[in-house]
Amino acid sequence: MIAIPTDHPIWDRFFAVFPIVVVGSKEPDGTYDLAPKHMAIPLGWQNYYAFVCTPRHATYRNIARERQFTVSFPKAGQVTLSSLAASPRCEDQSKPIASALPTRRATKVGGVLLEDAYLHLECTLHSMVDGFGDNSLIIGQVVAASADEAYLRVSERDEGEQLLSSPLLAYVSPGRYAEIGRTAQFPLPEGFTR
Repeated sequence: MIAIPTDHPIWDRFFAVFPIVVVGSKEPDGTYDLAPKHMAIPLGWQNYYAFVCTPRHATYRNIARERQFTVSFPKAGQVTLSSLAASPRCEDQSKPIASALPTRRATKVGGVLLEDAYLHLECTLHSMVDGFGDNSLIIGQVVAASADEAYLRVSERDEGEQLLSSPLLAYVSPGRYAEIGRTAQFPLPEGFTR
């Protein structure tokens, strides 16, 4: 093992796997912004979802003001759409690409979701925790969720075959992506409980 100095951020020094999600938030003018995030995770076993953002981004300010947001999990074939959502803003701070992306209206919160994503979450703001350097943790309570039927776990289906036919999109940090289809059962010890 080689020691990695911690006097600078370490995250670009090695590869790590994260989900790619697209977070939706409402802009002050009533339009909607979509922004890809990869530092995102369920928070505990209840219906909470969290992601990292910075107060410098409109996503943070929009969620602080509106107290709600959406999360779309793109399918493997939607990597380009996810990337386009990261397009920079124009000089007037507008983000025209957000209105060009295919979306659908959320059902319980004021927002939009990426059309044809395999999982949609609609969240109300639980809390924002600042102070992680320039970053913050945004935590939402999931108030509505929907999934593409091909991605739902069903006891009669072989999960390995299911993931082969409906692969997941992953962000391989820094700057790469992968389709995850070939998987194996994790070898949990007998008697393991969560």
